Amino acid sequence: MESSSANNDQLRVTRASPTLCRIAFDHPPLNLMQPAFVAQFRKILTALEADAQLKVVVFESAVDGVFLNHSDFLANMEDLANMPQGPTGLEAWPDILVRLSRAPFVSIACIRGRATGNGSELALACDMAFASRERAILSQWEVGAGLVPGGGPMARLPRLVGRNRALEILLTSNDIDADTAEAYGYVNRALPDAQLDGFVQAMATRIASFDKWAIANTKRLVDAATLPPDLEIAAGWDTFRASFARPVAQKSIRTLLDRGLQRPGEVEARLAEAVGKLWT
Repeated sequence: MESSSANNDQLRVTRASPTLCRIAFDHPPLNLMQPAFVAQFRKILTALEADAQLKVVVFESAVDGVFLNHSDFLANMEDLANMPQGPTGLEAWPDILVRLSRAPFVSIACIRGRATGNGSELALACDMAFASRERAILSQWEVGAGLVPGGGPMARLPRLVGRNRALEILLTSNDIDADTAEAYGYVNRALPDAQLDGFVQAMATRIASFDKWAIANTKRLVDAATLPPDLEIAAGWDTFRASFARPVAQKSIRTLLDRGLQRPGEVEARLAEAVGKLWT
């Protein structure tokens, strides 16, 4: 496979064929989401939306142990807040997620490692998600740190897993293993790690062989029946920003950083336990 000229510092784009491309998150050691990542993602997404041949995009990770992680709390968050609103009228990150869900191509998340916070939000925005049974962990950890998630999981999760399970995922801030995620409907399927890549590749190749008009219009009609309105996504982002400014959240994040957040080690590996200890 040949890499396209759209390669960026934190996202690596590979064009497998005119109809199929793969995007690997590549910001070691932990794939933290920074404003630069969002700016690069938006530029790539704009190009993909305009590509008349593209039918399928697969998201994966080039970093061992992590799919896509939470935000980088040592970055200047104002850089993200100051980005212009996207075509949807939403702020930069929720704009990307809403556009991804509505794009005329099919998006597939291939989850190996942690999909924490932003990673979970991306998986929820994709059209399909498949997870490594042995290695995938999904998490909306924010409530455990005094935050409210900002990328739309309150709007998306209940539509996928039901109200009660959505509240369990969001309010416990627990790690969700791949088998539980499959049983709940958080992901399409959990697969043995050795089979994950081959399964996703076969599915992506099959869909990419079909007629784009039929793909795009089928997806458009499913979207109309299932996607949350932008108002719900905007409300989540506004509440996240308000929660981030609260002293209780600032104290929690600082404590987690002091204990090892954003560095390889036990806090990142066992984030659900780490946030639980904040309150004991």
